[in-house]
Amino acid sequence: MSRLPPISRRVFTSSTILAAAALALPDLRAQPQPETKKITIAVGGKAAFYYLPLTISEQLGYFKAEGLAMEIQDFPGGAKALQAVVAGSADICSGAFEHTLNLQSKNQLFQSFVLQGRAPQIAFGVSAKTLPNYKSIADLKGRRIGVSAPGSSTHMIATLVLSRGGLSAGDANFVGVGTSQGALDALRFGQIDALSNIDPVMTMLEQKGDVRIISDTRTLKGTAEVFGGPMPAACLYAPLEFIRKNPNTCQALAHAIVRGLKWLQTAGPGDIIKAVPESYFLDDRALYLASFSKVRESISLDGLIPEDGPRTALNALASCDASIKPDRIDLAKTYTNNFAQRAKERFKA
Repeated sequence: MSRLPPISRRVFTSSTILAAAALALPDLRAQPQPETKKITIAVGGKAAFYYLPLTISEQLGYFKAEGLAMEIQDFPGGAKALQAVVAGSADICSGAFEHTLNLQSKNQLFQSFVLQGRAPQIAFGVSAKTLPNYKSIADLKGRRIGVSAPGSSTHMIATLVLSRGGLSAGDANFVGVGTSQGALDALRFGQIDALSNIDPVMTMLEQKGDVRIISDTRTLKGTAEVFGGPMPAACLYAPLEFIRKNPNTCQALAHAIVRGLKWLQTAGPGDIIKAVPESYFLDDRALYLASFSKVRESISLDGLIPEDGPRTALNALASCDASIKPDRIDLAKTYTNNFAQRAKERFKA
């Protein structure tokens, strides 16, 4: 009877290491196939840190690894991105959680299925150029306030800031300025008197002395001070009908985002610089990284929406918009953690 040649210690050791490595990696095979592989995601201001998990998952090939062919449409603000999904020109929206509440108040059922941000990352500041002697919210009456787009989260935060200072939304003029160079220019050139926006824009203006921050939700502490509890922010949400018809597709999307979230937990400045497009830096890498350090803790760790987060969001939205009736909103229909929970378990996020 022929004998098999002995296995060398080197071969055995190498095989053992490879086997151990395979066990340590997430299972990227044997996953249910997406019902729809070509997906269009609408986003309002993709270069902002608010949507960094989306960018990371795209740039590192995590969507492709899940069998998805992605098209990401970028719009000036979240409200514009939402309009694209409502109109049917995009399948999914990468946007603010509170949009699901607003939509339900209009009898449109949309549901969030994976969280990207656990704080809004929005700061509100007044212009050092046009309001150098600013003392209180009352000084903003009749002034021009820049927001990413009317109806967006930045608009909601601005309205909330005004209301807590005794002013109504009608006491100021809101101007859509986007979330990148347009927002920087609008404030620096005196086209607006205050700005409600996200990073890196706000940190860049702050460090150059162009703006004085008076309300800040870039940290968990600041968010709790403004909203009184956890405030879910950027997420992937879609029409409830789409989610029910395409559960494997939504699971693949959740896998990609949660994998990106896990990567971000340990990513250093050099990793971020290599991963994001050059255009995101707005010609200043150092300030871009300074912005990242400010918002890092606001990025979700595992894609799960906190249990009391939706109620916090509803209370905030209702305080800004009289048409929102909290007793008519079914919070259970605005989000699900099922997809994110499975992704969390798979990637050990």
